[in-house]
Amino acid sequence: MDAFIDKLDGERLVTRLVEFLPHLVTGLLILLFFWVLFKITQRSFKLLLRRARIHETLIHMLIDNIYRIVLLAFGLIMAADQVGINVATALAGLGVAGIAVGFAAQDSLANVIAGFLIFWDKPFQVDDWVTVAGQYGRVRTITMRTTRIRTNNNTHVVIPNRKIIDEVMVNHSQHGMTRVVVPTGIAYKEYIPKARQVILEAVGDLPHVLQDPAPDVVVTAHGSSSIDMDVRVWISDIGQEQPVYFAVMEATKLALDAAGIEIPYPHLQLFVENVEDRVWSRLGKVSSLSGLAEPAEPAGADG
Repeated sequence: MDAFIDKLDGERLVTRLVEFLPHLVTGLLILLFFWVLFKITQRSFKLLLRRARIHETLIHMLIDNIYRIVLLAFGLIMAADQVGINVATALAGLGVAGIAVGFAAQDSLANVIAGFLIFWDKPFQVDDWVTVAGQYGRVRTITMRTTRIRTNNNTHVVIPNRKIIDEVMVNHSQHGMTRVVVPTGIAYKEYIPKARQVILEAVGDLPHVLQDPAPDVVVTAHGSSSIDMDVRVWISDIGQEQPVYFAVMEATKLALDAAGIEIPYPHLQLFVENVEDRVWSRLGKVSSLSGLAEPAEPAGADG
């Protein structure tokens, strides 16, 4: 009797396996179809995005990550439905879990969205010199969450992409040549054309300073203690912006000193008038008015 029951259960198991096998094969074929579809379309989509001049990192994220996951997820859902899995219940559970994860990782998601915008809009690229979030340096790496720059002090700065999107960013490499502006000043007694000639002779031969466009010196303001001027030079190597700034500042100071042209200290000039005579005159008038106001003594008061 027991042998008969075991045989019956075995036959039932085989029957169910035979019934289930076509569904399993169908599910596997569906997964294989979506995988082949991804492999066939992957190269074509990448070529289209490259022709649209999309950044390579964004192409990798869109095709190798998002597109692949979405496509295979559809295939997995269809394959699971073939083998009898309740897909609706599973998707509902995943939706609740996704909402919870979204709330917990909203800052990271905001940085990822900002990274997507950076790759799409391309305000800067790797090796560009930028000023952002109070940091000046060369972009070394752009990821979906952060941008990493190397400063002139050889420090590695990691900036969240959301902070870059929310703040003003200066790209020093966008247009090739860059003008370096160095402020200076001379005393009011000095002759401006002479000072301009002295400065131009000093900065014209400095390393990395271009002759076309040529350096120039312009008056910017009549300051409280000096004639304010800007020394402006052009450079082609953006990485030399700060070194050239310091070199121009030093060369300008040394050249003006050698020419005997004064660079004045900030000072305040006071003019004091002599008011002594006017003060005494007014005091006399006040005294006279006070005497008139005093009451007269009555007659016969002494007797």
